Amino acid sequence: MDLHAGTGGIAALRTRVLREAAVVVLVTAAFTAASAYGDWPEMITGPADDVVLVLAFSHLLMMVFGKRRSDELKAEVASRRAAEQELRHRVRHDELTGLLNRSGLIDEAAAAVAASAAGGPPTAAILIDLDRFKEVNDTLGHHVGDMLLRSVAGRLTEELRDDAVLARPGGDEFVVLLPGCGPEEAEQVAGRVLRALRRPFAVDGLLLEVDGSCGLAVDGSDVAELFRHADVAMYAAKADHLGIAVYRPSLDAEAPEHLTLFGDLRRAIREGELVVHYQPRVALAGGRVLGVEALVRWQHPVHGLVPPAQFVPLAEQTGLVQPLTEAVLDQALAACRRWHDQGLRLTVSVNLSARSLLDVGLPDRVAELLARHELPADRLELEITESAAMKDPVRALDVLHRLRDLGLELSVDDYGTGHASLAYLSRLPVSTLKIDRSFVQTMELDASDRTIVRSTIDLAHSLGLRVVAEGVETRATWDELAVLGCDAAQGYWLARPLPEAELLGCVAELRHRLAAPRPV
Repeated sequence: MDLHAGTGGIAALRTRVLREAAVVVLVTAAFTAASAYGDWPEMITGPADDVVLVLAFSHLLMMVFGKRRSDELKAEVASRRAAEQELRHRVRHDELTGLLNRSGLIDEAAAAVAASAAGGPPTAAILIDLDRFKEVNDTLGHHVGDMLLRSVAGRLTEELRDDAVLARPGGDEFVVLLPGCGPEEAEQVAGRVLRALRRPFAVDGLLLEVDGSCGLAVDGSDVAELFRHADVAMYAAKADHLGIAVYRPSLDAEAPEHLTLFGDLRRAIREGELVVHYQPRVALAGGRVLGVEALVRWQHPVHGLVPPAQFVPLAEQTGLVQPLTEAVLDQALAACRRWHDQGLRLTVSVNLSARSLLDVGLPDRVAELLARHELPADRLELEITESAAMKDPVRALDVLHRLRDLGLELSVDDYGTGHASLAYLSRLPVSTLKIDRSFVQTMELDASDRTIVRSTIDLAHSLGLRVVAEGVETRATWDELAVLGCDAAQGYWLARPLPEAELLGCVAELRHRLAAPRPV
């Protein structure tokens, strides 16, 4: 209810009362005149004092009008109070979940922190950031995301003690305020919160799984410091995959750097600072360049060329991995189209993170990019890791089959570093297996690594998979892989990752070098 409507009602009532008071005055004046210049009152009532009669008549009119307006006034006052209460509730509460919003949370926190500062028990704050919520919003729609947030709010409310304050400041963040709670008890509460979040949510006929990162802080000097400490701890929990992190002063030195890097990376994706380099993949039989692997770099305006190890994990932790992946795919497919137009038929490979592999909207976006660049689907290969495929096997398998149905190639990258067996991988719709460089680089010196490489090649071939060896850094390793029957290889001995402009020259140089007879 709009508070102004209540104010308008009071004004309207005031107008009606004044109008009716004027009617009473006019009628009373008319009755008075009649009694003074005629005999109407006496005809009606018999002999009576004119003044008493006028007053009685006036009182009768006031009683009739007054009772009616008194009832209306009470109703208007009640309506206005209800409107004020609703307005106060809206100011302090989140419309979607019914929980306290940021304003209401700050009020409650201020009272709790003040009580702690006055010698009362400590106050703890737990900042909860949902993981994988953005995937739900992007792939299933905002209406499902809203339903999930309401479900999360309901479940957390059930898990918390009666005096706990639960709020949703905005987005996919929740805050638990625990008055009179020390660090150990607060950490136990955070553990219960995480366990509750990790149970599937039934939403709109679907079972959705989310996770969370909890930052915990106790007794800041004021509300702003308490929440800043919780935010720093939450970021540490997310960055280190801890689930829960308790604030400590040493985290302050790390947080600004991460926050700055996060902001820079978001801007870099938006403004095109990411560049893609390409490392050739070469057939061991004949030395033909079959394709390239797209490797993203960040051309930072201050720090220069930043390697992926410094920013890809950050993207995975902060929800930037989807726009990052799409930016790399777009650049790689654009380059592939240009090579195609120049008569160079190459396959371009792009790595998928675990979060991308679980993105049910990915196949549709890949199809759109292929259509935009007018490329056949078999020009694109997507690489996944063992650990990514095993994180949520059912969901990953569904996404992989949909990608494979587009006609593109799929491969398993860094094989040997995870815990998946070849038997498990044979169930995936992949056509290529890439042996991790850690085995290939040492196979000349370590007999056990050579055995692992040989066994992997034989087993993969028996399952109908092609094999690519990564990390080829010497001619001897190249020759040994050829003897073992490996299909293709890539590594610094063949070529380092190169900018697009240098690739054509590199392909010609490789063709010449690998076709020349080896000196005796």
